[in-house]
Amino acid sequence: MLAVTILGNNSALPMFDRHPTAQVVTTGDRLFLVDCGEGTQIQMNRYKIRRSKIGHVFISHLHGDHYYGLIGLLNSMSLTGREDALHIFGPPPLKEIIDLQLLHADTSLAFDLHFHPLGENGTLVDDERISISSFQVTHRIPCWGFLFREKRNPRRVDPDRAAAAGIPPSFFGKLKKGSDFQKDDGEIIPNESVTIPAPPGRSYAYCADTRFQPDIAETAKQVGLLYHEATYLDDQRGKAHVRYHSTARQAATIAAEANAGRLLLGHFSSKYETLDAFREEAVQVFPNTEVCREGVTYLIP
Repeated sequence: MLAVTILGNNSALPMFDRHPTAQVVTTGDRLFLVDCGEGTQIQMNRYKIRRSKIGHVFISHLHGDHYYGLIGLLNSMSLTGREDALHIFGPPPLKEIIDLQLLHADTSLAFDLHFHPLGENGTLVDDERISISSFQVTHRIPCWGFLFREKRNPRRVDPDRAAAAGIPPSFFGKLKKGSDFQKDDGEIIPNESVTIPAPPGRSYAYCADTRFQPDIAETAKQVGLLYHEATYLDDQRGKAHVRYHSTARQAATIAAEANAGRLLLGHFSSKYETLDAFREEAVQVFPNTEVCREGVTYLIP
């Protein structure tokens, strides 16, 4: 399973019961926090997100609505007895900010904190279950997006075909890994004749604050779910450009070019009290669009 829970969907000013940006990406029993705006841990409490399950935090950039909740979260993790190490990926100056806050609070964390500075586009996490990479976007200060890709599961053995081919169950584990089977007489049973390929791994692209940047579509090609900021409606396209943000129509254009499965719009300006117009604008370009809602978990097909 790969899923995204929205904790905050607004831009800089928390208004209309909307909060600054924060999301939790879930795969199996692992949680990844993406951005950590003011009030994130309160939202975690509200929506029953377990802090102890978060092993990695990804901070896209150093505007406050994306990281002002981080030091409070770290302190709460320490106060509640966390022992597991925590990995933070963020812009290089974030390490200095965290260290300074801890220093002047005379605070030592109860767990190991590993900081990984973002730089060139590349892989951040790669294990047997998931690969997470970063890509730079166009904002007023250095800013990164994040791409989550679950690994494809092993091939599934068709027991009837395998038995008919004379393959013993003790060899099934190797079949799942892609091995062919060789009989005693030297005959080779091709793997694909007795196994079924697993479906492609699920994928999610998080496009943080950015101007309209067409090449994001190539980075996010065919992702199952694309989150793209839509701070403004398209009648404010000029303001969006000047302020290094995007419109709902522009986000939909990226989703269409990427051939994404679904689009989530977020990071709404506080000038908008209601959000229905964002979806109405985007579906004209990319029909499978939703406005992300706080507290909702979006499953990725």
